[in-house]
Amino acid sequence: MSDDELQLPGQYAIDSYGNMGFRFADMSHKGSLLILPSAMSDWPVKDGDELIETQFEKIIQQADSIDILVLGMGDKMYIPPKPIRQMCKQAGIVIEFMSTSNAVRTYNVLLDEQRRIAAALIAIE
Repeated sequence: MSDDELQLPGQYAIDSYGNMGFRFADMSHKGSLLILPSAMSDWPVKDGDELIETQFEKIIQQADSIDILVLGMGDKMYIPPKPIRQMCKQAGIVIEFMSTSNAVRTYNVLLDEQRRIAAALIAIE
């Protein structure tokens, strides 16, 4: 599936990650990944230090269906900018930010528990 075509309805467990992409639902995807309650799609972020508020608009639009946002920051640890943290807090969404490796594992556990989650995962090598 090419990067500009990914729009998969629903949420699926991530089977593997690395090599700048993810495997899930018997498919592979190159690039960062946004997982909302309604769909999995591309996320145009390559590094944690380039996060801007507009990249979180789709998440905020589905805030009524999300309690926790698992934010995979890549290989390095970045704290999301204050405006993004405030935007999510005002929408009632708790942000849990961590490395992408930890975020994938956390997302899979929360998905298995049928929690109301979203994930934004920066692809890693």
